[in-house]
Amino acid sequence: MNFVKDVNKHEEMWERQHELAAHKVYSMCSDLGGFFLKIAQILGKPDLAPAAWVRKLVTLCDQAPATPFDAVRVVLEKELGKSIEQVFETFDEKPLGSASIAQVHRARVKGDKRDVVVKVQHPGVEKLMMVDIRNLQIFALYMQKTDIKFDLFSMTKEIEKQIGYEFDFKREANAMEKIRRFLYDNNRKSPVLVPRVFPNLVTRNNHNTHRKVLVMEFMNGIPILSLGDEMAKRGINPHGKMAEAAKFNILHSLSQAYGQMILKSGFFHADPHPGNILIGKGSEVALLDYGQVKELPDHLRLGYANLVIAIADNNASLALQSFRELGIATVAKCKNEQQELLQLAKTMFDTEMPPGTTTLQPFSEDSSIKKISVEAFPEELFSVLRTVVLLRGLSVGIGINYSCAQHWRAMAEEALHASGRLSTGRKQKRRCSSLRRLYPGPRES
Repeated sequence: MNFVKDVNKHEEMWERQHELAAHKVYSMCSDLGGFFLKIAQILGKPDLAPAAWVRKLVTLCDQAPATPFDAVRVVLEKELGKSIEQVFETFDEKPLGSASIAQVHRARVKGDKRDVVVKVQHPGVEKLMMVDIRNLQIFALYMQKTDIKFDLFSMTKEIEKQIGYEFDFKREANAMEKIRRFLYDNNRKSPVLVPRVFPNLVTRNNHNTHRKVLVMEFMNGIPILSLGDEMAKRGINPHGKMAEAAKFNILHSLSQAYGQMILKSGFFHADPHPGNILIGKGSEVALLDYGQVKELPDHLRLGYANLVIAIADNNASLALQSFRELGIATVAKCKNEQQELLQLAKTMFDTEMPPGTTTLQPFSEDSSIKKISVEAFPEELFSVLRTVVLLRGLSVGIGINYSCAQHWRAMAEEALHASGRLSTGRKQKRRCSSLRRLYPGPRES
């Protein structure tokens, strides 16, 4: 580029480089499988990576390499204790989708007219995934000692724990039902749809291994990644009022569900990547895959509620107090510690992008993380951080810049009030009654 003066050509050169790099990273993650598919989900976000990377890597959310059907049949029949033909009236050999841990097939159970989804683990993937994570932990220790002053090792320990849970489909079935009941009981209409589990078809009891097959309700809808294409097919202007209203409703539904789960329940779905979200009629949102769920202890849930209020109010001293309460230990390398720490809190725990910014560079030289070292970070908070980061990627992809902290502020106050930590007399005036304040408006996607 140093030899080319034309600025427009610079963009073309970068785009070619991004396309080449995207192909290489995609090939690496696809070939290695295991945790590298998870890495692709993290990297393939429009707020972090170039558009060429996002287009390529996002397909690995639900179109990862599939297990051949012969191997799927072996797992199914071993787990169910019967042949596929004895259990299912129909069974589509071609998977609906495939991700890092498992793939899903559409089927119909004998004697039942409803379609179901059958989730089957990839054989051998648990061992491969754990080897990858232990290698990642060694790398994390090296990076935090040499370059990135952040407690990465604690994060990798939480990843190890959470990924381990994903192999237990009995746990996933229980989590799905618990979250479904919570959202349906706490709302006139649940902000998101949660599939029902077929308990009689969650693998037979096996005391030696986790359950590897899960059967659940089929949810009709289109993947959120295909929303733009679907609008184009129907002749809807993707930047018109109808499209913007639909995208706004989708984002609001997801944000409402996550605010309630994290702040009011403390038990939440912790994997809102695009492959886990379907859009139905009337912009209804279905949230899939409950392999990664997290239960926050009350002291962290309420500490996070305080931090949400601090971010929403731009209250630097409250942000510092909240960090200490949460057990996030920091060391400042700058004079204006409180303001930099507030900025770090926003980068980590809010979805709103700075004005005029479409991608974040969290480890750039002028970022808050370079000015504030995070010496200790509670493992259990990593799932909250990851969830917020994934929601931010979705909002950037949809083209609406919004602050989850602003949206969740009233819920945070309610949580603190219910615990007795915020008395009625001291209860702060709720903000953001207007949705338009929560969502400043559409931005180029």
